[in-house]
Order: sequence, then C-alpha cells, then structure tokens
Amino acid sequence: MKKSIHFIPSSLVCSVAIDLTVEDGVIREVCFEGGCSGNLQGISMLVRGMKIERLEGIQCGSKRTSCPDQLVKALKEIEGC
Repeated sequence: MKKSIHFIPSSLVCSVAIDLTVEDGVIREVCFEGGCSGNLQGISMLVRGMKIERLEGIQCGSKRTSCPDQLVKALKEIEGC
C-alpha cells in the first residue's frame, strides 16, 4: 500500500518540511524543504528503496537530532510505528 505524508520536523534542524512516499515499508520518494540543499538531495537519492532503521539516531553537531533522524520520525508516522 502506498502512503504519502507532509511532515514538519523539529525546529532543531534546518529543513522545514519533509514530503515522502512509502510503499510496503520501502521509501519510494523523499523531498526536503529548506536545509542544506546538496546534503538533503543526496540523502533523498540514497534512501530510495531503503528500509527505515539505518538513519535513526543520527545527530547534527551538538543537536540531539538531524534531518536524517527527522526523516525516520516522519517514516514512523506514515507507517504508524
């Protein structure tokens, strides 16, 4: 089953929104709004076809979260985990 979500991440990260589509537990599309453009474009391309767990817990400097970690939170929300 294909599901899509518009997720507003923590204010601790640079991105202001994450749009994503998941189908049968696999990431199909990801688009970050705001943040470090090159890094987030790279993350979006790399995570297509992946399962959720590999990005959880990544920190950005001294912040307790990061854009990849917020992506996991969005994925868990869309999957109902």
